Parts: sequence; structure tokens; C-alpha cells
Amino acid sequence: MRHLLSIADLDAQAANALLDTADRLEQTLLGRQVRKLPTLRGRTVVTVFYENSTRTRVSFEIAGKWMSADVINVSIGASSVGKGESLRDTALTLAAAGADCVVVRHPASGAAHRLARWLADTGVAVVNAGDGTHEHPTQALLDAQTLRQRLGDLAGRRVAVVGDVLHSRVARSNVLLLTLLGARVVLVAPPTLLPSGVGSWPVEVSHDLDAVLGGVDAVMMLRVQAERMHGGFFPTAREYAVGYGLNQRRLDLLPEHAPVLHPGPMLRGMEIGSTVADSERALVTDQVRNGVHLRMAVLYHLLAGEEAE
Repeated sequence: MRHLLSIADLDAQAANALLDTADRLEQTLLGRQVRKLPTLRGRTVVTVFYENSTRTRVSFEIAGKWMSADVINVSIGASSVGKGESLRDTALTLAAAGADCVVVRHPASGAAHRLARWLADTGVAVVNAGDGTHEHPTQALLDAQTLRQRLGDLAGRRVAVVGDVLHSRVARSNVLLLTLLGARVVLVAPPTLLPSGVGSWPVEVSHDLDAVLGGVDAVMMLRVQAERMHGGFFPTAREYAVGYGLNQRRLDLLPEHAPVLHPGPMLRGMEIGSTVADSERALVTDQVRNGVHLRMAVLYHLLAGEEAE
């Protein structure tokens, strides 16, 4: 694996290999007082986030440090980007400075792919930590790992992805990965929050959340991305919550085995009720925990060379 830019770059074998490696790393660290492996000693991982992040950014940094890599965070507000430096020049600067891997989040769809092309001759690996409304591959992988831990094999499972699909890179990556692993996906959203080409996606589509919940094995709630919305996509936050928020009444419609996921940050009271978010059915903290192990696995496969293969 040269880069991780999109779930579309993976086949089922490669995806399962990442999930299996994440599980093995979790077991290796279990019970250790010092959570440190020597695997990536001497390697340098640089995180460059042009958008705000807590979970993704922190978990990549922890993942690198737990594998003994040198992890450097580039603060965009205090970097030469503030002076007008282009993404290309920033990337080439980081490569020249000795980065082995660049983890990038950017508001422009396709930014990670451009970065990989610019760095093609340098040997630097690129990880897409979210590019615009395009993809967020490591989020989909950690979601699949979380579901696999709870449900076992995902083949034949039916998963509902609910909310702002139009602006969600998480939804796009999850549709690709879940279908790759044999699951069936149903997208649930108001018509205004579905992409225009959704009819060509390998999914079911519904506008009625209550009608879907009784027949799914898991629910993935999505964040309403107000920062990407220009215009009115729904009347009010209250009306969105009435139509598409996961409250206690709707949680009771789910089969008992079905968990609830959310990539965070959660808008409590709108996307998800507090009683649901804090219930045993919600695996939000499991997702965060798994995010560290999954991103350790990604760095391992990218940077450990032939040993990872």
C-alpha cells in the first residue's frame, strides 16, 4: 500500500488486512502499562489539518507515538500557509524536511490525491484524513472495525446511514467500504440532503427513518455539516430532529442487537438524543478507541515496508 486516499483504492482483502492488523495491535497493547511499540522508530509522521479536528487529529498523533514514530503537527494558523504558501509548496517543504508520511485534512475535495501526485517522486506516503465532501477512509475503516467487533462478519448485514449524506465524506467512504465487505446500506435523509447522483450508488434510499429502523443491524448517524451549507436544506433544527433525529422512541424501534454509531462531534438534541448518545447501545467512545488502533494499522502498512506485506 503506497497511500491511503480512498476506500476505492482497497479491495476486500486489503481492507480486511487493515482491520485484522488493528485488532492484533489492540491485543498487543492490552494490559501494557507503557503503550509503546518500536515498530516505526526512526520514521516521521507529519499531520497537516486545514480544517478543525479533535478525534482524527489526536488519534493519528497517538497512533504514531504509540508506534515510536516522531509525530509533528503543523498548525496551519502558525505556518507559512498564513502567508499565502500553496498546498503544493507546503507538501514539498515537508518532504524536503524529512517527512515519511503526511496526514492531510483539507476543505477541497481531491486535495489528498493532488498531494500524492506532487509527492510521487519523494517516497512520502499520504493519508487522506478528510477532503472536502469527498472521502474520509480511516473513519470508514474504524467504523467497520467497531461494527465487526459487535456484530461479527458484516456480510449480509443491513446498515442505515442517517442524516446529512450530501455533505458527508464519512457517508461516501462508509458506503464504499460496507458494500465492499458485503453489507447492505440504506441511506435515510430528507431529499434536500441526498446527492443528485445517489441513484447510481449501490444503496437503498429512504426518507422515512421510522420505517427503516426495525429492519437494520446498525445505525450510523451523521453530523449535520452547517459549515458546508449555503442555503436552507431543512426548515429548522427542531423539524430536522423530529424527522431524522435518533431519540429514545426510535432507539426502541431498533432490534436489540443493533448498535448506534456517530463520527462526532454530536449535535445532541438535534441529530441524537442525550439518552441515546449515553446509552450502552451507542458505540461512540468505542469508535474513538478503535480509531487509534486502526490508524496505527494504516501507518504500519504504509511505513513498515515488506514486513507489513
